[in-house]
Amino acid sequence: MKLSKFLGAVMAAAVLALTACAGSETKRSTAETGSDAALTAKVKTAIASDAGMGSASAINVNSYRGTVQLSGFVDSTEKIQRAADAARKVEGVKTVENNIKVKPSS
Repeated sequence: MKLSKFLGAVMAAAVLALTACAGSETKRSTAETGSDAALTAKVKTAIASDAGMGSASAINVNSYRGTVQLSGFVDSTEKIQRAADAARKVEGVKTVENNIKVKPSS
């Protein structure tokens, strides 16, 4: 009897642990969070590797379930387009929301 209660408690704990890692429509699972972080890193690398981009550190990249959001300030509209093009080429990117702006002239 005691063994069956113990096994029941272990199984209940396992179900709770697995449920805590599962995602929902509004909350990412642990695996999705890791996948989003990896996608963000790949996009940042792709933008930094673009020879004409100069300093990619001025561009912020956020990812959520395959949607990549770009923001920040660059020197020209050409760089805005190049960053978006580089992001779109990365495997796993479904859509790109490009919110990059040209630096205001001082």
